[in-house]
Amino acid sequence: MNTRYLFSLLLCSTLAANAQTLTNPVLDKDFPDPTVIRVNGKYYAYATQGRGHIQVSVSEDLQHWSDPGDALPVKPVWADKHFWAPHVLYDPSIQKYVLFYSGESTDTTTGKCLGVAYATQPEGPFTDKGSPLICGEGFEHIDPMAFIDPQTGKKLLYWGSGFKPIRVQEMKDDWSDFKQGSKPVPVVWPGREKNYTRLIEGAWLDYHAGKYYLYYSGDNCCGKDANYAVLVSRADHAEGPFESHGVILEKDSVWLAPGHNSVFKDAQGNDHIAYHAIHRQKGGGRVFCISSLVYSNGWPVVKP
Repeated sequence: MNTRYLFSLLLCSTLAANAQTLTNPVLDKDFPDPTVIRVNGKYYAYATQGRGHIQVSVSEDLQHWSDPGDALPVKPVWADKHFWAPHVLYDPSIQKYVLFYSGESTDTTTGKCLGVAYATQPEGPFTDKGSPLICGEGFEHIDPMAFIDPQTGKKLLYWGSGFKPIRVQEMKDDWSDFKQGSKPVPVVWPGREKNYTRLIEGAWLDYHAGKYYLYYSGDNCCGKDANYAVLVSRADHAEGPFESHGVILEKDSVWLAPGHNSVFKDAQGNDHIAYHAIHRQKGGGRVFCISSLVYSNGWPVVKP
């Protein structure tokens, strides 16, 4: 069977997890850029904005989700809108959940910035540190993803969009700023693939069997010309160099513009990929989908 056809099948209907059948979308509302983490037997999913600043939903089975409220109820002093693409991790060294996100600067001479906030519970409330990590013109500083390198112990932040490369830079131990003396390192560049890389964004790093897998999306997430897909590259080190494997998740006859993924394990240790997609017939927002993921022959494969 054609490999590309197999990849497209994953978006059509169901997958097995936690001894039940999951049906996509797992959350039928606008829930873009989903990050999923598992804490004490529950799954927490975070997404771009919604009614508040940062959406969070909670589930015990990945199919039924409840809404505990805004994860970032108090708007940061440095931003006034466009609270996008949250990523959350728990850092045991500081005993805090750390939220990374982007927002539009209140300074009209600049554009999007990256922010950091902290909480003692995975659902929040998260409190912003009071100043942005980095700001710039347009939307090049969005889509942050934090990662603690299991080989070196380094705390790293990946981010990028705005027709620029995806970058990585080392962070301070408490995640409050970039480490003194560190510099941003480009790891993946736009325009290097035949399709979907006019713009690249939505970085996610996964560590599997001694290799680092950098997932990213391109080239247009939404709107009437939505044309989005997930690609992956692989490296021996968290900061690269990365070799490209190309597209692993793209549109089919039912779903349009799948992308901006996260990768997580369920309670049984099975890998899954969470992403948003637009239903071709229903239209509307970017709904929340989950599919099974396996690593085969050194590369990830999204399973139908």
